[in-house]
Amino acid sequence: MVAMTFPGNVGPNSRGVPGAARTAFVGRTLRGPVNQPVTIRDFAHFQRIFGGLWQPSLLGYAVEHFFDNGGREAVIVRVVNGARAATLRLPAGREWLVLQAVRPGTREFLRAGVDYDNVADDTEFNLTIQRVRSPGAPQVEDQEIYRALSVAPESVRHVGVRLADSALLRAVTIPRVRPDRSLDPASGIATGYIHSICDGDDGAPLTDYDLIGSVEDRTGLFALARAEPFNFLCIPPIARDRAVGHSTLLVAARYCRQRRALLIVDPPAEWQTAEDALRGLRDWQLASEDAVMYFPRILAHDKLRGRFETFAPCGAAAGLLSRSESAVPSWGPAETEEPVLRPGYRPSCLVTDDRRAKLAAAGVNTLSAVRSAGRPVIRQRTLAAGRAANVDWKYLSTRRFALYVLNGVERRARRLVGSRLPSDAGALQELVRWVDADVRTFFAGLHRAGSFAGRSLEDACFVVCDERLNSVGAGGEFKLVIGFAAERPGECHCFRITLTALASRVEPVTRNRFEDRHYGIEVDELALPPLERRERH
Repeated sequence: MVAMTFPGNVGPNSRGVPGAARTAFVGRTLRGPVNQPVTIRDFAHFQRIFGGLWQPSLLGYAVEHFFDNGGREAVIVRVVNGARAATLRLPAGREWLVLQAVRPGTREFLRAGVDYDNVADDTEFNLTIQRVRSPGAPQVEDQEIYRALSVAPESVRHVGVRLADSALLRAVTIPRVRPDRSLDPASGIATGYIHSICDGDDGAPLTDYDLIGSVEDRTGLFALARAEPFNFLCIPPIARDRAVGHSTLLVAARYCRQRRALLIVDPPAEWQTAEDALRGLRDWQLASEDAVMYFPRILAHDKLRGRFETFAPCGAAAGLLSRSESAVPSWGPAETEEPVLRPGYRPSCLVTDDRRAKLAAAGVNTLSAVRSAGRPVIRQRTLAAGRAANVDWKYLSTRRFALYVLNGVERRARRLVGSRLPSDAGALQELVRWVDADVRTFFAGLHRAGSFAGRSLEDACFVVCDERLNSVGAGGEFKLVIGFAAERPGECHCFRITLTALASRVEPVTRNRFEDRHYGIEVDELALPPLERRERH
């Protein structure tokens, strides 16, 4: 067996918190930007941007469980269904300058003030916009100041054009004259503010259509295309009595494969005992090496209701995985680790050791409240257990190691290749040598750290990145093939990585024999599709 460990804080999250996995959450929140991924590092940060806990949505609870159980970095995507933004009306003589909040919902509290200090003519004005914590509260959360705006249509400082880039308000109706000064009622000085009207709406509960969103518009879970790389994806239940639909899970698992991440799937609420889960798994349709499930649901204190409630475990499970990775990477000595909840959280039912083993055989991991010295440790599984095309991918540790390697190689190659390939053959050959050497350095570092214990570097991995895969006029694609040792001796996992100007593609491949001149050993070459093979020969 390959012992998969890493030195120090090396982990998949190389740009964020060292050694901690980044988890993405998609769902409904009380406030915040819509379809824009936002990185947060604690629950207080989540409260400031997204409003904290909210009874109609379980996403806030999942994020709280994530941080309570050891999570350190999350990416939040807010999704809405028909939410409406509040408006703000500034008088302009007999007309109005009507502004609308960028973020929809009932908890977007904005105010604006107008003054004429140091303006050039009677079409210009200064505008100050503020977001406050609550109506009438002195605490300002965000502020934007615009100097010398104009209502003249031909002006380069036209209010509609300038506010198009505002993160707080947009101009909806623009008067023919500039808005009146905002006077303080007590002093009569132009230091007053006009507050937004309470006409916002939080929208209806989400549907699976809202959660999935659109690839072209980058909405729903596809808004994560704008996010930095993440390791896990959580989509909490739509409501306390409504689970995420199977269609959403299928799309999310497919998207995780594309992003080289893992989807954390919640067990259905009907699985209240281990026997219920084992019966339900007979008809369970999502068998994926890109998804994991933890059972049972968890009991946690609901701060809004003031009592313990049963919750889906995805957020807590993601926190456990992040916590364990901070100390010992979960793809490392997995046989010594088990998912144990932090104090204040406990499983909703007890699962005996024999049921734990049966659930694991079906691809479901079991949560515990305490560690037990006498309890056998069962390796954590993916939902492909029992039905995996490759036996290694039924284990969470080996699947995560593979994703780490693929992400690491792809990012290193992308950094060197950039967005444009050289058109000169000599420059392309030089680029090929750089990428080849850099990827080999990456594998050598893993080998020194003991990631392929018991194997020499030559036996543990290989890289093919030369003129056989890359040439001038190859359609703007840069290719390399890598392989690394599988758990069973004599086998390895092989992948082709293709980089284009806009995207990357990673595909598992089979192999044919040839001699690798770099290592001086015999390795395997990509089995090309028939058309490409004909073109080469």
